Amino acid sequence: MIEQYVLDLQEIDETQVAVVGGKGAHLGGLSRIEGIRVPAGFCVTTDAFRRTMAQAPSIDDQLDQLSRLDPDDREAIRTLSAQIRRTIEEVAIPGDVAAAITRALAQLGEQAAYAVRSSATAEDLPTASFAGQQDTYLNVVGPTAILQHVSRCWASLFTERAVTYRQRNGIDHRTVHMAVVVQQMVFPHAAGILFTADPVTGNRKVATVDAGFGLGEALVSGLVNPDVFKVRHGEVVAKTIAAKQRAVHALPAGGTQEVAIDAQRQEQPALTDGQAVQLVQLGRRIEAHFGRPQDIEWCLVDEGFQIVQSRPITTLFPIPETDDQENHVYVSVGHQQMMTDPMKPLGLSMWQLTAMVPMHEAGGRLFVDVTRRLASPASRAGLLDLVGRGDPLVRDALETVLDHDAFVPSLPDAGPGGPPAGGASAPIETDPALVTELIERSQASIAALERDIRTKTGPELFDFLLEAFEEHKRVLSDPLSIRVIMAGMEATWWLNDKLGEWLGEKNAADTLTLSAPDNVTSEMGLALLDVADVIRPHAEVVAFLQGVEYAEDAAFLDELAKLAGGTEARDAIETYLDRYGMRCVGEIDITRPRWRERPTTLVPVILDNVRNFEPGAAERRFEQGRQKAQKKEQDVLSRLRALPDGDRKADETKRMIDRVRTFIGYREYPKYGIVSRYFVYKQALMEEAERLVQAGVLPEKEDIFYLTFQELHDVVRSNQVDDQIVQQRKDAFRSYDSLTPPRVLTSDGEAVTGAYRRDDVPAGALIGLPVSAGTIEGRARVILDMADADLEAGDILVTTFTDPSWSPLFVGIAGLVTEVGGLMTHGAVIAREYGLPAVVGVEQATRLIRDGQRIRVHGTGGYIEILP
Repeated sequence: MIEQYVLDLQEIDETQVAVVGGKGAHLGGLSRIEGIRVPAGFCVTTDAFRRTMAQAPSIDDQLDQLSRLDPDDREAIRTLSAQIRRTIEEVAIPGDVAAAITRALAQLGEQAAYAVRSSATAEDLPTASFAGQQDTYLNVVGPTAILQHVSRCWASLFTERAVTYRQRNGIDHRTVHMAVVVQQMVFPHAAGILFTADPVTGNRKVATVDAGFGLGEALVSGLVNPDVFKVRHGEVVAKTIAAKQRAVHALPAGGTQEVAIDAQRQEQPALTDGQAVQLVQLGRRIEAHFGRPQDIEWCLVDEGFQIVQSRPITTLFPIPETDDQENHVYVSVGHQQMMTDPMKPLGLSMWQLTAMVPMHEAGGRLFVDVTRRLASPASRAGLLDLVGRGDPLVRDALETVLDHDAFVPSLPDAGPGGPPAGGASAPIETDPALVTELIERSQASIAALERDIRTKTGPELFDFLLEAFEEHKRVLSDPLSIRVIMAGMEATWWLNDKLGEWLGEKNAADTLTLSAPDNVTSEMGLALLDVADVIRPHAEVVAFLQGVEYAEDAAFLDELAKLAGGTEARDAIETYLDRYGMRCVGEIDITRPRWRERPTTLVPVILDNVRNFEPGAAERRFEQGRQKAQKKEQDVLSRLRALPDGDRKADETKRMIDRVRTFIGYREYPKYGIVSRYFVYKQALMEEAERLVQAGVLPEKEDIFYLTFQELHDVVRSNQVDDQIVQQRKDAFRSYDSLTPPRVLTSDGEAVTGAYRRDDVPAGALIGLPVSAGTIEGRARVILDMADADLEAGDILVTTFTDPSWSPLFVGIAGLVTEVGGLMTHGAVIAREYGLPAVVGVEQATRLIRDGQRIRVHGTGGYIEILP
């Protein structure tokens, strides 16, 4: 293959990232769009970079050292990356490379001024923009200076920030090469950045123009605040004109300098409204060409706009795909299910196939389209009431969307809006036998699934699973199950409303539901205390567990049996896994490793329990809660009887207390049933994956996680897989991890988070939703992964979300704060069960509260104070 060291921008398109880097490929693509003007220039290719690097053999050793460094070892990275940059800058550019560059300069004009700009092969990609990771040099004049700055651009591949970025994103330094763009300088009146979607709200219909005088460097470097124009449907809908005291201008001999702007010009707009609209029209053309919203650098010169860069905006949350042009409003499923992390394609498709309502995927998350229910006044009221009781932020976000003029169409009540959300259910008797019957039904259905799936393999397994999903949905939609759940929730709401009204009691149900029977999730936490009781007397077993690494296999259980007391310890853990081993963090995603698959996940929690509790703690905790609830009941009833019409109020309240204690524990059972079934499905699918690996169809079993259920079915039928799709899905999944899913998302791309409309909290407090009463002070432990738990008695757990798998940690903490959650989500239910003051739905709690800080959690008032 003949090496090419220089390519004219006109010869390049966006398919040539490997040759000219992300920036060069985008500029080549831009220069081919009709009506878009790009300054003339050329690209020094990655061939030239590799040819020059070959002149410095010491680079290889330095890269080896670099790859072994910890991304958090800032000092070592700083030292070694500076050494690599010096090595590169000192390498003489080979004669044939230098000749190719000077020839290209001669054609454009040797003594003209140029911008010399880095263009790495892992830059301006759809999944990682790398913006600002490498260097740009402006107003470079003369061949000698240009060659010197090309070397500097090559060296900038190893700036400290670029190296750290790659290490944190799992990108091998050796796979990234540097091209360099050399472009004629533009000396603009004004310059800036155009976002073809609003970078703050995500709205794809609103473009944002930032503009300042002189070169765009003044804005990029933060030297001045820009003028900001917001443009929608061809008109400026909002603008802010800043006082622009300084600008960056080019110097005649090369380089740039800051200059002061005349006082009378400082508050003049850098663009007219007409120019801002014209620029956005160009931006829309560029966006259409690249197929996604763009972050565009522009310059305004005498004859109009010139575009000097365009890259994808990688921070926008994707929009669910639809086959119509209608407006849609989506509500996040993850915020209801306590799992806002991205899910892999198999996990997404399995949840979609087993869910009771249609679900739409975007950014590795699932959403429900609520447009029709919002469109009809009757169903709208029911929906807002239901989501508002669960998570006020979702309600506020939906009301914000409804305030947008005519975004949600209005349908008559008789239209297809459907019944009110969570419509009234027929009354049922307060009878514990109903709960027993439902649990037995669920267990029988799972036992039948386990029995029948054993003989199924290949395509027959997938046909069987599609039938199993129908049984799955039938169990979930059992009318009796729904009525029992609603009866428990409605009794909770009734008690909180009426006891608040009659006695001034806030959230009285929190205490009245302590240690309610039949709660499989709270039982799971207490059962791990019993496991700790078995292990605690055996010092050798405790020491062994302290040395167990976080691993993926169960081998440590076999090792346990060889120690004194180890057989009892292993049996206790095995018994626990038999009942709860199908659970894990993020359990709605079938691809997540279950405790049975990775039992070492439980070891840190068991050790915390061994350290922090006395024998018999589980039984004592449950009994204390039961007595507290009983005492509260007696107190409430006696106070009610002293009121006017007190006997009637006390009798009604007693009926509701009995009702809530009978039914509220069952609220957790359907999820346990779902996850139990999921583990059966997963074990069967992993056996298929093993067969595919043995047949050489897949390199590793976990590759099936990046295929949908239907795609996996096709692979099993054909014994063929598209490796490229698997790799693309892995890259996409990695990119979704950095995105924060919104509670509410519109088809315009607007991410609406909602707000608490409250003025009854102290200044500086963090506001959330009160879900479990009481006030507690303690040390905040910010824990993002259950395996990292290291808790002491009295600690307050601060995390993003808690699904049922976190409940074993709840027995050892004094309070709970989460970023996601609602009144009836699992974390809230279990916090009430254990009597933990808890506040959920606290935006950015894990960033605003530092690990180890002392905080005060007001579980009744719904806010957190950070203490000095």
